[in-house]
Amino acid sequence: MHTIGLIGGMSWESSQTYYQLINQGIRDQLGGLHSAKLVLYSVDFAEIENLQHQGDWDATARILVRAAKALEAAGADFMVLCTNTMHKVSTQIEEAVSIPLLHIADATATVLKSAGVSRVGLLGTRFTMEQDFYRDRLERQGIRVLVPDESQREHIHAVIYDELCLGKIKAESKKAYLDIVASLAGRGAQGVILGCTEIGLLIQAADTTVPLFDTTRIHAEQAVRFALGGNLSG
Repeated sequence: MHTIGLIGGMSWESSQTYYQLINQGIRDQLGGLHSAKLVLYSVDFAEIENLQHQGDWDATARILVRAAKALEAAGADFMVLCTNTMHKVSTQIEEAVSIPLLHIADATATVLKSAGVSRVGLLGTRFTMEQDFYRDRLERQGIRVLVPDESQREHIHAVIYDELCLGKIKAESKKAYLDIVASLAGRGAQGVILGCTEIGLLIQAADTTVPLFDTTRIHAEQAVRFALGGNLSG
């Protein structure tokens, strides 16, 4: 079994979901008392969040590069960055270490293509929805990305930081998110990406007839496959 390196804490609410899903996946594949071999480096999200909203992405990269180097030194064979937004600095992380990073957008694109989805809605932080680091990665693989309108993006972003990252699950926020999912479907989206690792805490597939693609679950499942013998060449 390969050792997984998790860069977590962004937020710890979703990082614990990664930990649970990965260990469940290993148990399901191997049975018995098997669990994942992994190393977790959990950052202080308050520092990251402050730098995000200042637009100081170089400083966030330096924090995550330190985390990546620590994971490599601790024996991790590959890395999983337990957040969508901070894949904005994935290139800096990859350049700083010799072990591969499983990119969350690539994992999601693989699942979308397998499902025959070529036009998809995207929910996430404003950074993920509005900047090109995530959308372009999907579109280069032939997947057209639709994002909510400006007022919807503002509301989605606020719920993530003011509620979900604090472990608060509110019925009115769930309804608002599901209304946005429906509006994206009405614009032609064949499914909707839950492109923030906390959104799966609020809405799930059973809540809507629109196919939802939970990036946390997709990413964790890919980590399990790689841990159990996937190609780690990069």
